Amino acid sequence: MISLKDAQEYVLQHCRVGSPEIRSSQSSLGLVLAEEVSTNENVPPFDNTAMDGFAVRSEDTLGAPQQLEIVGTIPAGSTPDFSVSSGQAARIMTGAPLPEGADAVVMVELTKVEEDYVTVQKTVPQGNHIRRAGEDLKSGQVVFEKGTRLTPTHLGVLASIACLEVSVFPPLKIGVMSTGDELIEGETPLQPGQIRDSNRHSLLALLHDLGLEGVDLGLIPDSEEDIEATIRSACFGEDSCDAVISSGGVSMGDFDYVKVVLDRLGDMQWMQVAIKPAKPLAFGLVGDTPVFGLPGNPVSSMVSFELFVLPALKKMMGESEIWAPQIRAIADSPLSRRPDGKTHFARVQASIEDGMYRVKFSGGQGSHQLSAMADSNALAVVPDGDGIDEGEFVEIILLHQLTRRLNAS
Repeated sequence: MISLKDAQEYVLQHCRVGSPEIRSSQSSLGLVLAEEVSTNENVPPFDNTAMDGFAVRSEDTLGAPQQLEIVGTIPAGSTPDFSVSSGQAARIMTGAPLPEGADAVVMVELTKVEEDYVTVQKTVPQGNHIRRAGEDLKSGQVVFEKGTRLTPTHLGVLASIACLEVSVFPPLKIGVMSTGDELIEGETPLQPGQIRDSNRHSLLALLHDLGLEGVDLGLIPDSEEDIEATIRSACFGEDSCDAVISSGGVSMGDFDYVKVVLDRLGDMQWMQVAIKPAKPLAFGLVGDTPVFGLPGNPVSSMVSFELFVLPALKKMMGESEIWAPQIRAIADSPLSRRPDGKTHFARVQASIEDGMYRVKFSGGQGSHQLSAMADSNALAVVPDGDGIDEGEFVEIILLHQLTRRLNAS
């Protein structure tokens, strides 16, 4: 067996970042910046009010209540053509620029208007409810670094600085196939020895969850000819993929059709990694296309995706942070195991209590027990030994995009 670290490093060494391309900012959601973005504008571009209310001189509000003369109104989008002198105020709407002479805004709820006068009912300090020019972004500032993955909020910021195009790494298209004569799909009644394919559907959903395009290469029988045709099309075809994921046919006892084809077409490594589940892993290049051979057991397939495929895809997408953060948690029940020279990745349910993650087994830990995987939202990293006792700390890796987003917030 080889270590998890060595297997991950080998995979990453053979995965390359794509060539950058210029895209419309608004069509770059989920993509990663290939160059930093700067602004040549202040945001906001001018001092303006954060509230509907009255622009005043703060010194005129000392000893409130104070009555001031209303000398004008400033709607958003307009430019005031008057100033505010001592004893005066101007009605102002959210986002409007301040008139000359005013240094504070009193929110409308703290005022009372009678004809051409307003009574300010509270003393306010200089700068009250004023958004200063450049308070958010200053001209010349680097707004986003290279390697930033663009979210909807990022796109809003780009629009606010008139950044209409960005240099990004192109989106990835990932082919997914399952192999095995024992696999069937749909509602076809099961015959003795048959099972329904779940891996392809889980893997395609994981790609979709990441915002990537998954290409369904189908359920391929144990036929050397069919397997080769599928891989050739995915790696060399007119509409080829950026990477290919195959599920099944990589274990020591499997029929060797997948191995024969991949060894003939590419430069493959067939690894036994010191982890459980997901010990068998195949990885290599067919032409320039990374090909991942994942185990056929459904939980092993998903754990392999998390540990090997996901970091590789993040690197290929140009992301600066490719590893899922490991988080400290408390075991609410024993996470038992036996010594076997491997690191175990236990499927657990993680929850937060009093600001601390707590975990417990989500159910059966067999590599075939997909329902327990569905009930989990994290993997507990249990080192070789007898396991983790109740109340002890354990490192966990959060699964799935929604869970990770909640953690980040």
